[in-house]
Amino acid sequence: MMWMDISMKLDTKTPPWPGDEPFKYEITYSMEETGSVNVGQFKGSCHIGTHVDAPFHYDSSGSRIADLPVDRFTGRAVVVHLDQPEMIHKEHITDIDLTGVDKILFRTNSWPDRSDFPSAYTVIGSDLAGYLAEHGVDMIGVDTPSVDPETSKELPAHHSLCAHDLLILEGLVLDSVLPGTYELMAFPLKMAEADGSPVRAVLRNL
Repeated sequence: MMWMDISMKLDTKTPPWPGDEPFKYEITYSMEETGSVNVGQFKGSCHIGTHVDAPFHYDSSGSRIADLPVDRFTGRAVVVHLDQPEMIHKEHITDIDLTGVDKILFRTNSWPDRSDFPSAYTVIGSDLAGYLAEHGVDMIGVDTPSVDPETSKELPAHHSLCAHDLLILEGLVLDSVLPGTYELMAFPLKMAEADGSPVRAVLRNL
């Protein structure tokens, strides 16, 4: 029943989305200054490292991160291995048993160097959301920076997933995770106005 950490480490080497705010932590007041404690502060994009997108990220009328029910961020998750497909379609998972699971996590191996933002990576086809929703899945997780290409402005995967009420978890680290069913926890910070949030995503064997 060991927990497996499937989150990216946040430090100055964590690559942000191109042009977005990088992660930075610094000591604001040291023990020498306060006489008792170190006090630090951090700065970075809501979409740095392993993170959840809120619908407001791609829809100005969508829910913010604090509006989403906390129970949406935990549940039974099936981990699926696909080796670097350009795009994941429904046909890739029709042989996967989705009975009793409400999350699906894709290990694609398409972001091997986590110190650098990838020039290309596996993305999600817009035909996948309806199939997953029909089978009771309410969250999709990927080991890539996004479910859509970096250059996309239309964001077809984001919008199709939202239309079927599937939350989006991006930037997972699944290198050491075998295919199978696990318990997932990936809670965001309760930021009232935010369009997303970094998470500490973990899995546990059932």
